[in-house]
Amino acid sequence: MRKKRNGFYNWIGTLLLLVGISAVAAGIGLVFKPNGSTLGMSVELLADSPFQSFLIPGIILFIINGLGSFSGAILSFKRHALSGIVTIVLGFALIIWISVQIYWIGWMNWMQTFFFLVGIIEVILGTIVRKGEAR
Repeated sequence: MRKKRNGFYNWIGTLLLLVGISAVAAGIGLVFKPNGSTLGMSVELLADSPFQSFLIPGIILFIINGLGSFSGAILSFKRHALSGIVTIVLGFALIIWISVQIYWIGWMNWMQTFFFLVGIIEVILGTIVRKGEAR
């Protein structure tokens, strides 16, 4: 069973690393160009949201989904005891991020669905690892 769990740690680490890379890149783009132009978006998308620019969402994206995912990836690759719970929390954070994004700006492209599913996969993998750690 030990070998099987190691595979889950590697999957989680890789998944979190990919989420982290995309979130850091998008977050930086939104912070430095809060009008959304770097990502091909318009501030008009935020009309029904509490934000007037993408600055605050960019900071949140960078810190939670970006740096948080990098931290989770490191924990996972090191097979740290907190890896499972951190992955679950990050998975729910990603699900909430995408859900709120769709609520406020609508469904824009396939990446929202993709990252929503990635969040679900993170929760599932984190739960599997967490249950293994509890033994």
